[in-house]
Amino acid sequence: MRGEWWRTAAIYQVYPRSFADGNGDGVGDLLGLRGRLPYLARLGVDALWITPWYRSPMVDGGYDVADHRDVDPLFGTLGEAEELIGEAHALGMRVLLDIVPNHCSDRHPWFQEALAAGPGSPARERFWFRGGDRPPNDWPSNFGGPAWSPTGDGEWYLHLYAPEQPDLNWNHPDVRDDFERTLRFWFDRGADGFRIDVAPALVKAEGLPDLAGYPGYLPWKDQEGVHDLYRSWRAIADSYPGDRVFAGEIWLPDPARLARYLRPGELHTAFNFAMLTCPWEADALRAVIDTTLATHEPVGAPPTWVLSNHDVPRPVTRYGRDGAAFDSADYFARSHGTPYDEGLGLRRARAAALLVAALPGSVYVYQGEELGLPEVEDLPADALRDPMWARSGGTVKGRDGCRVPLPWSGTRPPFGFGVGRPWLPQPPGWASLTAEAQSRDPSSTLALYRAALRLRRGLTGGLTWLPAPRGVLAFARGDRFACVVNLSREPVSPPPYDGVLLASGPLDGGLLPPDTAAWLRLGGRG
Repeated sequence: MRGEWWRTAAIYQVYPRSFADGNGDGVGDLLGLRGRLPYLARLGVDALWITPWYRSPMVDGGYDVADHRDVDPLFGTLGEAEELIGEAHALGMRVLLDIVPNHCSDRHPWFQEALAAGPGSPARERFWFRGGDRPPNDWPSNFGGPAWSPTGDGEWYLHLYAPEQPDLNWNHPDVRDDFERTLRFWFDRGADGFRIDVAPALVKAEGLPDLAGYPGYLPWKDQEGVHDLYRSWRAIADSYPGDRVFAGEIWLPDPARLARYLRPGELHTAFNFAMLTCPWEADALRAVIDTTLATHEPVGAPPTWVLSNHDVPRPVTRYGRDGAAFDSADYFARSHGTPYDEGLGLRRARAAALLVAALPGSVYVYQGEELGLPEVEDLPADALRDPMWARSGGTVKGRDGCRVPLPWSGTRPPFGFGVGRPWLPQPPGWASLTAEAQSRDPSSTLALYRAALRLRRGLTGGLTWLPAPRGVLAFARGDRFACVVNLSREPVSPPPYDGVLLASGPLDGGLLPPDTAAWLRLGGRG
């Protein structure tokens, strides 16, 4: 496997409980994932990012971790995890794990100890406990409601997410030491790196000031001290052979602030959510691309390109709605369930896939994206598991719609996911979307992704914009390759070319139809 592989890698996100069920209990597991590794190798990805498989009560899909150094029995065993890493390596794929440093589960031994020890105890110093007859400040939870819950003994504890996810105090040496131990634990077992959950939120502003009137961005996010933590983590990664890497989940409105996490000696990459949240408009997309490249270049870091993940609606549905810009709070509260054009959404999602795969840097693919799956927005209320649903009082359905188990084969549920009833119900109309059905269709979305991931390995060089009509993006990589995306409402003529390498849809008489992308082989320029 090549050096600095992460600069140009295609990385596939696995949400284990929805990927493949190997033991028949209706929940995806490591046995199921191991059985599908050849599929991922054939897809053409360079690495897997696996969301948390650690011991957890599963209040937030495994992001409420009770033990970072063991595997939850729901998924398998530690031995199976080690075997999976080795099997992926044998197929030429790296493995990134998910680490959750901002908070833990309320079932974590530390938090249980803190509750039992009572106010003023040293055990509570690993978390954010404060006394009083009301919440210590006005911070909101990301899942709705206040970010403070009472303990029943006169104190409150901080949780930026669910009450079952108490925030850790990164000023405490025990917290720092324990997570460094976790990094080494998994590096020693062959893990190639980590995606860092909520990476900017570990350090809180001194004194936990109110959000109202705070002079900075947010008092719980992007504090200067977080960079010291990641410099210490980078030193640990660099002490291991073979390019061990970190990818930060960093939602920040200022690209320049994001780039600070990618300075030499800090994180290797960070998710570029600006592309994910951008509307399907040529000028807006070009601005995102230009800004991303411009802010990454000074720190020597490669950009990453992301269209979806386990926290956002799937592109087919998102792009099938007018505008298609994504803002999490607004989307889940207002857009979820409103009508959309699935055919239009699929055309745009396929074109967007070729756009991001052609850009310099690395690209992420969320499981099911390669099948063109839509968001499942009609899940019954009694099936919903996302804490957003309960915390919103039943007004926000949340993220379960993009976490429905994958369809692998057959004509009816569970579509080869396993033999048991899946933990979330699958739409009965998914027969044409199964991996088996699409493998037989050379025009399928799966075939498009396989071809794109194979061809992008040969792309080199930076990006040069080419002249194009309004509403069209056209750029070259080197002298022989161009990507053209038509976001206008009319067919357009592409620039002169020698041949079509790949297209998201058929050209019509040499014209590129609306909502279509093409990779072109150019004649030598200059």
